Amino acid sequence: MSMSRTRPLAKVVAALGAATLLLSACGGGDGDSGSAGGGAGSTTGIEGDTIKLGSHTPLTGVAAPGYSEISLGTKAYFDYVNANGGINGKKIEFTARDSAYNPAQASQVVNQLVLQDEVFGMIQGLGTPVHGAVVDFLNEEEVPDLFVSSGALAWDNPSEHPFTFGWQPNYEVEGKIVGKFIKENFPEAKVGLFLQGDDFGRDGAKGAKQFLADQVVAEVTYVPGNTVVGPQIDKLKASGADFVLGFNVPSYTALSQLAALKVNYKPKWFYSNVGSDATLVGGLLANFSKGAVKNGAGLLEGVYTTKYLPTVEDPANPWTKLFQKVWDAHGSSGELSNFKIYGMAGAYTFAEALAKAGDNVTRESLVESIENNGATFGGPQLAPFDYSKDSHRGISGLSVVQYTSGQVKELTKVQTTDGGDAPIEDYAGEPNTPDEDGIPNA
Repeated sequence: MSMSRTRPLAKVVAALGAATLLLSACGGGDGDSGSAGGGAGSTTGIEGDTIKLGSHTPLTGVAAPGYSEISLGTKAYFDYVNANGGINGKKIEFTARDSAYNPAQASQVVNQLVLQDEVFGMIQGLGTPVHGAVVDFLNEEEVPDLFVSSGALAWDNPSEHPFTFGWQPNYEVEGKIVGKFIKENFPEAKVGLFLQGDDFGRDGAKGAKQFLADQVVAEVTYVPGNTVVGPQIDKLKASGADFVLGFNVPSYTALSQLAALKVNYKPKWFYSNVGSDATLVGGLLANFSKGAVKNGAGLLEGVYTTKYLPTVEDPANPWTKLFQKVWDAHGSSGELSNFKIYGMAGAYTFAEALAKAGDNVTRESLVESIENNGATFGGPQLAPFDYSKDSHRGISGLSVVQYTSGQVKELTKVQTTDGGDAPIEDYAGEPNTPDEDGIPNA
């Protein structure tokens, strides 16, 4: 579903919410503006020493496997911060509501978070088509819309959406780095593209085609929710594609692998970071195959992907050690996973933005804090953030890796780039290390 088709729904929900507020004749929140809509110096969502945050995320539905763990990591890190005194004396109250990866449901729960729960801001709203349904509403209400869990280019639009910030490397940046890698290392490959049929797939393909346009022999898309991908895989096989590049969510990595098994299709595979978690995909393969595939992770042997955060596969990394400590103390269920690390990493970025915003934070001053300081934020990301008044892009780069014998093998240095024809460069900076207590300071 394209963003142009989801935005009208967000506007309807926003209008209904505004009408509800007028009829109730009572202002929301205790901020300077006296309404949930914000205004200059809005402190809506701050009550005493507590600041309220919300998120929409797929706790159920086709995208729930793996993605439902992100908010668990976010909450665990905020609980850790709270247990250690908070940020500038403020503790963080975090609420995640279920979008089911459905734009209409996301509009409903975001409406509830903003107009009823009166959160100060949104964090890590998940999904390209899903967040597209609420981005207009959040900006109309002047609610900080932080660190969207999607790499779509749409989140970098400070003139139209000044309260929205991306976080992870955008899909064009990832596509460019992947495309360059394939072009340089597999110049004779016949490339097939397996794409989610929205901005996720389009942005990734846009970047990859800068380098692979003359190698692409087929391009197929799927619609989230439709789990039949056999026809797409048949088309890729018929095209002669011997190297498939996927910009898809994890469940469709598993579905594409199963469909390929059925027709004995054995190309090389490169999945974007979003869809490549080996542990999750392995479990999905076992589940979707009803036990016929018993070692699902083994099917990902040799698969290429990308990396922009430390992972559980590197337990000696100081950030992984910190997040393991946080999870052991404040986690809810299950073991530490890369999805939980993603949630904690985004929560860390919020904590640093809040710390640098000072004691008397408002919605507007938090946005200014990110624009003014974000390019120098610490944190576990492997490349710097690309934040400024003119850029709400997130992490500026990543590396290419390969699953080999159950391990993640680094194939390139961390590389950074921008959209369009900006060059791709090796990142020369040193990795960040966490403070001793694992909490960012002003």
